[in-house]
Amino acid sequence: MARERNEQFAALLTEAGWSRAQAAAAFVRVAKENRLTRYANVQRQHVSHWVAGHQPSEHAPIIMCEALTRRLKRVVTPDEAGFTVLTASAQGALDWRVDPLVALNDLGRTDLDADRRSLLRGGVYSAAALVLPSDAWWAEMAMEPVAEARKGAQRVGRGDVESVRDMILAFSRMDQRRGGGHGRTALVEYLRSDVAGYLVGKFPNDRVRRDMHAAAAEGSYLSGWMAFDNGEHGIAERYFTLGLKLAARAGDAPLSGHILRAMAHQALDLGFSDDALELSTASMHGRRYQSATPRERALLGVVHARSLAATGKNQAASKALLRAEDDLRQAHDGIEEPARTFFFAEASLAHETACTLRDMGDRTGAVRQFRRSVKTRGVSFKRTHAVTLGYLGATQVSAGNVEEACATWSTALDAMEEGIYSGRARQRVVEMRGFLSPYRRRGVPAAAELEARATDYLRSVD
Repeated sequence: MARERNEQFAALLTEAGWSRAQAAAAFVRVAKENRLTRYANVQRQHVSHWVAGHQPSEHAPIIMCEALTRRLKRVVTPDEAGFTVLTASAQGALDWRVDPLVALNDLGRTDLDADRRSLLRGGVYSAAALVLPSDAWWAEMAMEPVAEARKGAQRVGRGDVESVRDMILAFSRMDQRRGGGHGRTALVEYLRSDVAGYLVGKFPNDRVRRDMHAAAAEGSYLSGWMAFDNGEHGIAERYFTLGLKLAARAGDAPLSGHILRAMAHQALDLGFSDDALELSTASMHGRRYQSATPRERALLGVVHARSLAATGKNQAASKALLRAEDDLRQAHDGIEEPARTFFFAEASLAHETACTLRDMGDRTGAVRQFRRSVKTRGVSFKRTHAVTLGYLGATQVSAGNVEEACATWSTALDAMEEGIYSGRARQRVVEMRGFLSPYRRRGVPAAAELEARATDYLRSVD
């Protein structure tokens, strides 16, 4: 029996202006971005089969629709493309209407269940999901006054809130030392069990209840950040969204801004500059910036500067950098800062400033700021230190300073070989190999030596 041609999919390809080969290439880009390597060999004949009526399997419909969404700048669903998606989990859709307590339980259960985890880890980073809800949504998410807890619910007090905050801070410090690939499962287990239990407990007042939701939001954000650092972008996006829901329910505007800033950072790293600018602008909106402490305002501001630079708004980016410098100067020991900003000081500001200057085309300024970051970074921040060195080497080699870049990258590998589990660090090594390829072929000794070390490192973390 002959298959019926998928006219809906064919029409979308025409609308996108894509040949079969171009559609396949776009599909593979999305798949690789989300570490779905089993789809890396999709070619034009696969697309032709789908047009002819064959149904793409497993996550392929979602990947193809995400590629079309980015191309057409509107949401393309599997149904619109004439595809069948067998499970809701495979779609990985981020529904803002889902209650955050339900989302926490479902997401944590899927993340921890060995049989179901492949669905979550196979999720696709979705540009469509970056569209933020309306102002009305934020108002609706604000928590109601304390309601009567269910019979038998555990009592939850201020001490429990502080315990959760202490635990989240411990995980955050570990992330800074070892990278997002170390310990995230333990964090998810803690969120899924202890924290989820607290959220349905009996609170003495509304302030404690809100604070517990804010603490849970920080834990969800951290799980997202660790997944982002480890290159698990679809998972990171879902935890960031969950964190935003919990922060909105807590009525914590600065925390919402902090999470939006992280989402903007992820979008920047993945090349979604316009989306990053929208997210970073939202992070600076109203009380998210105005009610934040100086250190957090500086963090929001410097990522906003990066987003402006990435979209070609160099003059505005320069002004934003100056504003971030001013904000950080106002931070001092007498001001109580949220624990989530413990890592952000001169070294972090210099790192983000360097990335901004690099994107503005100022390589000299970028190298100077990367060096400033390396010089002032504390020993407790090994992961970011390695990433900074990777960026510094790339900027140096782009300016033609090959020997200098090799020395920098050698130091970066020294740091990475000390037990760092980070997808971002790994990506710096992959980029290094690409930059050094022409020099290696010319027989430059330092390039050959680095290639051998890089190969060993990548083999050890793959």
